[in-house]
Amino acid sequence: MTSVRLRLLILALAPMVLLMPLLLLLGMTRWTGDYDKLLVANVQSDLRIAEQYLLQLMSRTGEELGGVAGSVAFAGSFADGHPDEAFLQDKRAALGLDFLYYLPDPEITEGDARWPVIGAAREGRPGTAIDIFPPEVLAALPGGLDTRARIDLIETKAAVPTSREVEDRGMVVHSASPVTLPGHEGVLVGGILLNGNLGFIDAINSLVYLNPVTGGARQGTATLFLDDVRISTNVRLFEDVRALGTRVSASVRRAVLDEGRTWLDRAFVVNDWYISGYLPLRDSFGQRVGMLYVGFLEAPFAEAKRAAYLWMMAAFAGVMALSVPVFLWMAKGIFAPLERMTQTMRRVGRGNLAARIGPVGARDEIGQVAAHLDGLLDQVQDRDLKLRAWAEELEDRVDRRTAELREANAKLEETFRQLVMSEKLASIGEITAGVAHEINNPMAVIQGNVDVIRMELGEEAARVGTELGLIDRQVMRMEAIVGKLLKFARPSEFSDYAGAIQLGPVVEDSLLLVEHALNKGKIAVETTLPEVPPVAMDAGEMQQVVINLILNAAQAMGQEGRLSLALKREVRDGVDGVALEVQDSGPGIAPENLSSLFDPFFTTRRGEGTGLGLSISQSIVQGGGGLISAANAEGGGAVFTVWLPVAAD
Repeated sequence: MTSVRLRLLILALAPMVLLMPLLLLLGMTRWTGDYDKLLVANVQSDLRIAEQYLLQLMSRTGEELGGVAGSVAFAGSFADGHPDEAFLQDKRAALGLDFLYYLPDPEITEGDARWPVIGAAREGRPGTAIDIFPPEVLAALPGGLDTRARIDLIETKAAVPTSREVEDRGMVVHSASPVTLPGHEGVLVGGILLNGNLGFIDAINSLVYLNPVTGGARQGTATLFLDDVRISTNVRLFEDVRALGTRVSASVRRAVLDEGRTWLDRAFVVNDWYISGYLPLRDSFGQRVGMLYVGFLEAPFAEAKRAAYLWMMAAFAGVMALSVPVFLWMAKGIFAPLERMTQTMRRVGRGNLAARIGPVGARDEIGQVAAHLDGLLDQVQDRDLKLRAWAEELEDRVDRRTAELREANAKLEETFRQLVMSEKLASIGEITAGVAHEINNPMAVIQGNVDVIRMELGEEAARVGTELGLIDRQVMRMEAIVGKLLKFARPSEFSDYAGAIQLGPVVEDSLLLVEHALNKGKIAVETTLPEVPPVAMDAGEMQQVVINLILNAAQAMGQEGRLSLALKREVRDGVDGVALEVQDSGPGIAPENLSSLFDPFFTTRRGEGTGLGLSISQSIVQGGGGLISAANAEGGGAVFTVWLPVAAD
């Protein structure tokens, strides 16, 4: 809210904008509450009328049945201890009953006496109640009452889920009157089946909804429920189809049947909202077995409330629409100078420091503020020019200092790298000198003793010539290893000759030399060494690389495992070459160690190795123009791949 015009408008119209809607809201809320209470009171009155009609029907049935039980005609109809059946049928039709029968006292069974109304009549007290007859009881009565009572259930939205498909019980107005005629003692029983009794429910609807507002055009409805199933109703499922077999919503069932409360509120009935009243019905055992419902459509009354709301809102909007233009016209003299100030400050904010308000044609406080603001803008523009000049000078100085610092930092980093390399090379030199001294002396002793053995044996030396030759070759290999270690420390002082070699024999010789290390554990060796082209590499150096990879794999696997060595041709970047894969079944390589495996002195076996093996192997392979890489195999373990280019013809 940045506009002064808007602020002044809200300030002037606040009482109308805030207080009037608040008063309207309070008034409409109070009116709506009273209106809803009136509707609930109306449906409560309707429900009482329907209840009185049901009670009157039950009372009339009991009185009429008692009149028959004590009539002379009934006494005269007896023959052989039972009344004439034709007499009973005539009376049943005359009284509008669905069944009427006589039970002599000696013939009253425990099944008959379990009904409280029959038990009371047997003791001399007439009684009438609503009872629920199971299908087998209905089937035993004449008139096909079990068929008339049967109602197919219809799936109803918001009802309690059920697996039942049909309601075959019957809700009955059950009446019994004692018979105390001379020589004839017993109980006269009669009743009315309410399932599908549309005359009964239409009579309630006609009696309750005489008012054309709530009862016209099928707006008023009445229903009789057995449990939560509509067994008699004038609620329509479709235009001419009554909603028999539909069920009440779960919320109404819980309140009325489960909790025994009378429902007086809006409720969804089949396919629309009604102002509804539900009364729980109890049977002669005192159990809640059904409900009596009356209600009328909510829509006409909701529409009336909506129309009242809209009318009040339209009236308020009309008042506001007339008030705002009048106020703006009267306040134009104040708004115009303020808007010019606002526009000028907006241009200044966008970078136009030369923008000014100018004369506003007013000599009041607003005119003085405009003139003072123009003076302040002049000062701001002058100081901005000076600040820009200072900023340019400062930026130039910062650029020069930054360049100097960047150059000094580069020199410092280069010096640090050289220092680290010098320290590494010094350490390597010390290690190399010690290794060379410690190895060369035993090698000289071994070689001298081998020569002495040849001299002492003379011609007999031919029998162990193979073994002595193997000692010679391994002594030479040890000398080569020492030389390669010196080469790693001072590569610029050495130059090697690379010949063309076959990798298959080199791998086989390497396995022979490390056989003792593999035999310490249960390590199975698998080799795939097909014929491949020769590569340009020194045989001793290549043997050193292979042995190092085999020993590393054996140490990673421990006591048992599987070692696989395979040769294959492989083209990389258009260059024909040969790849040697050394794969073990060990735990593999930790992901964080993959990038550091070939660094000098890096080792995962602290105290067991120097960390130079893979670094030296990498130097040897790269010296031959090849590549060595490490990765984790898909099935577990690590795989090292040595790729070397094919030797030129």
